[in-house]
Parts: sequence; C-alpha cells; structure tokens
Amino acid sequence: MTGIAPRPTLEAVAARAGVSRATVSRVVNGGDGVREPLVERVRRAVEELGYVPNQAARSLVTRRHDAVAVVVAEPESRVFADPFFALQLRGISKELTAQDNQLVLLLTEGRDDHARVARYLAGGHVDGALVFSLHLDDPLPGLIQQAGIPTVFGGRPGWNGDRNDVVYVDSDNRGGARDAVRHLVGLGRSRVAHITGALDQTSAVDRLDGYRDVMGDADPRLVAEGDFTPGGGERAMRELLDRCPDLDALFAANDLTASSALRVLRERGLRVPEDVAVIGFDDMLPVAEQTDPALTTVRQDIEEMGRLMARLLLRGVEGEPGSVVLPTTLVRRGSA
Repeated sequence: MTGIAPRPTLEAVAARAGVSRATVSRVVNGGDGVREPLVERVRRAVEELGYVPNQAARSLVTRRHDAVAVVVAEPESRVFADPFFALQLRGISKELTAQDNQLVLLLTEGRDDHARVARYLAGGHVDGALVFSLHLDDPLPGLIQQAGIPTVFGGRPGWNGDRNDVVYVDSDNRGGARDAVRHLVGLGRSRVAHITGALDQTSAVDRLDGYRDVMGDADPRLVAEGDFTPGGGERAMRELLDRCPDLDALFAANDLTASSALRVLRERGLRVPEDVAVIGFDDMLPVAEQTDPALTTVRQDIEEMGRLMARLLLRGVEGEPGSVVLPTTLVRRGSA
C-alpha cells in the first residue's frame, strides 16, 4: 500500500532555496528585511514543493489567525430563509477570501447561545468579529467587548450612545424611507400606510422615522408593526385593511413584507397600483422582480455593506477604523 507523502517542511524549502530557515520563516510570515532576490527564491521553492505553512505555528509568530467570526444574532431558520443574509454573507465572504482570510459563521438560536459565542470569541481563535442583525436589548455587544477583539457592526447600533469607537456599516434607512413616502405622496396618494420592521432594531426605527418625516400628521392607525418576515407582513397587511380599508398606498419596511402585502391585497380584490400603490425596501432581485406587479423599492447595496464590513475590520486590525453610511436609491417598477 502506498503511503501518504510527508508534508514539505520549512527546512526543505530552505534547502531548495539555498537560504536559512529563518529567512524562509520571515518570507512566509510576511516579515521585512529580506532582499527581493531571496524572496523570489523562497517563493519559487514554496511553489515547487507545495509547501503550506502550519497555521498554528504561524499564529505564534504573527499573532494573527487569518480568520474572522461572522456573528448573526438570528436563529438558523431566519438566516437561511431570508435572502438579505445571503447577500450580506456573500459580500463578506468575497472580501475575506480576497484577503486570504477564513469566515467562521456563528448563529444564535437564543440567549443561551450568547455565552457560547462570547467564549469562542475570547478564546483567541479569530482576529475579529463582524456582527449584524442585533436587537436593542441584545447582550452580545457587551460580551464581545469583554472578549477584547476588533469588531465591526452591520447596522447602526442603538446602544452605543456617544461612543465614537464603535465601527459600523449602515444604509441611509431614514432618507430612503423619506424618498419612498414622498414618491407615494407625489402620485397623489393621501392614505399612505406603513408596515414596520422589528422595532427593536435600529433599521426599522429609522425607516419608521422616515415615514413620519413625511406623514407626520397621518392617522396612527395607518401604521402596523411587522417583523421583517413574510408572516409578519401578511398579518400586518390584514390588520391595516381591517381598520383602514380606504388606504391607497403602502410603504413596507422590506421587500419580504411588501411581497406578502401584495398577496393579501390581491386576495382582497384590490389592484396594485391602481387601488393601492406599494413600495418596499432592500431591492433584493429574487423578490422584487418576481412579484406581480414587479416591486418598486428602495435599493440598498446589501452585498457591498458586507464587503465594507470585512474591509473595515481588516483595516481596523491595522489601526484604521471608521464607520460608513451608504446612500439608498428608489427603484421604480410596476407597483408604484
């Protein structure tokens, strides 16, 4: 039986390149002080031998693990059912892969998982954490702070007060909501309803505030609380129609909510946009382009948000933090 060939060692690379073991170690671990011709000889030897650095040993030298934890404060059933999370994770993964970093996905099914996540983060397994979908009473930020690792948040944290050391990536949720409601008013609609997202998340609060910026004196019965899920959108739409059957427009906190609202409106015999104009938020193409009619919505670049989160974290590890708020754009389709 043929045995498995032994892994090439640092010593073997040194012998092939005709340099010392210390020189190979400096080149492999990104150290300075090695002349370019020697660097090229070492890299050529690494390629010829198929040498792969021992990550544990490398971490001892560099104090870096080339791994980043992505913490999503939602249960598995929500994360894998909502395309928002897939888009954000794709952006994160692309950026980490381009920087030769590994993604470690951590989900929280419930509060019992928070201690587990905190222990993992404090255990020295990763260089930092990307955290999103936080809720206002979530203990995770405090636990992560105790872990003492660099962190970037997806979405404006609602608990940070005046702290300027909290780094986050967000979209202009309030401004995007204002644009959506102004468009509906510009169409001549006067009974504009709103289905909110989960109001323990800053994105939902900001979108509600944007709605109120335009419709400040609107009937309070025109606002129904949802939770960013299709089921929540369906319940809220039925509630709105039961108490305000003369509503003529709807701004929904996200595309999944808007999609469910469209189904309820159709069931009630109402035409979109003739009877009720509808606008969502996100512009997730698998949802927005497949509704009937196609959904007018506020576009936020979800994948780019993920990419920027990862980029800021990797820069922050090098001491260059900073938060980013991305602009939004109203995308007009058939529903409004």
